Amino acid sequence: MTPSLESRSPTGFLVRRLRRAGAHAAGWPWWVQVSLVYIASRLVSACIFMAAALQQGVNPWFPPAPDYWNFITIWDGRWYAEAANNGYPSVLPVNANGGVAENSWAFYPLFPYLAKALGALTGLATLPALTVVAMVAGLGAALVAYKLFREFAGRTTALWALTFFSMFPVSAILQVPYAESLNTLLLAGSLLLLVRRKYLAAMPVVLLMCLSRPTGVPFAAMVGLLLVHHLWKRFGRRPSVPGDVPADVPAAGSIPTLRELGSLAALVGVSAAGALAWPAIAWAVTGDPLAYTKTETVWRGDDLVPFKPWFETGQMLFGPVLGILAPFVFVALFALLMLSKPVRALGTELRLWCTCYVGYLLVFLHPQTSTFRMLLPLFPLALSTAWLSRSKAYRGTVVVMFFLLQIVWIVWLWAWAQLPGGGDYPP
Repeated sequence: MTPSLESRSPTGFLVRRLRRAGAHAAGWPWWVQVSLVYIASRLVSACIFMAAALQQGVNPWFPPAPDYWNFITIWDGRWYAEAANNGYPSVLPVNANGGVAENSWAFYPLFPYLAKALGALTGLATLPALTVVAMVAGLGAALVAYKLFREFAGRTTALWALTFFSMFPVSAILQVPYAESLNTLLLAGSLLLLVRRKYLAAMPVVLLMCLSRPTGVPFAAMVGLLLVHHLWKRFGRRPSVPGDVPADVPAAGSIPTLRELGSLAALVGVSAAGALAWPAIAWAVTGDPLAYTKTETVWRGDDLVPFKPWFETGQMLFGPVLGILAPFVFVALFALLMLSKPVRALGTELRLWCTCYVGYLLVFLHPQTSTFRMLLPLFPLALSTAWLSRSKAYRGTVVVMFFLLQIVWIVWLWAWAQLPGGGDYPP
């Protein structure tokens, strides 16, 4: 039978080859599939970085139009290099007004010290060592995130969720010398062990996570609420198993044993200690009990007042009336999201994490352009996004939209372009 003109066209040939390649790749080990998806995503981000670097003008770090490796080391990467090379100051530096000046205490120690150790072993300079640690940790984060998704979903859905995570608009941060990739790896590992109720095994991972980025407070709050939830399941009224979850989601977990409850209670204590560890270390070294808090608030320009920055930013963006209402609208929309069917299917642990983390941002965060980057710990919602529809057209559209928004994020926030009043919006 003579092939149709359509099947003989270059497009038809390409479609057939892609289908064959996809069918062949479906038989590969899971870690190969995940690694290829993640590496391909990082190559896409690298191309965007390189294109943006060609347009980079005068900046505080290097001559215009830098190469890729220099371009990705700007912003906080230089602060992590400072921490790796010179450690943390025993006396807080002060500015011309007598207040605390910007310093490395705002940057948690695990990431720079890992890079310092790598540099000592290999001879790499600090910034390249930071970049290597970030890239390896990013791949590890993708592998562990996929295993976490597989606790709730089938292979195909979990792989799509991993693709969404890898192409998320701020996912380019996973390949630059920032601590986000290391923190995401440790957070995903902590959540995976939590979901599997391996509470004792989670303790060292949680402690390391608490020393990578400031995610310890919301994690401690989450495990504390999880303990209350499990105590209620065991000693209170046993909740009914919901019947309106996606087909590839397992039934609700069993009632925890007394041993599990004891281990979880111990994890609550360890998590609380880990959350306070870095501020306590800053206090011990500098002699100032507020050393960490004072340093963190330098970048926002005023003292820490819970919730206040959200109302100030709301008024700046939406005016005096709508600006006051904006934070309440945000909370209401987030509550609706948490009650939606795809999010409820994530299970108690992941829903509690997302809720506690957003609560933490509402209490302590000064909303600005860096807020987009700080949404990365909400990566479990990638699985809910994949559950929203099984349509390939929908899932492909999400990937394309994430790609376009990644271009916006890199060109708008990563590339330096001085504002009329000086400085630039931070990524």
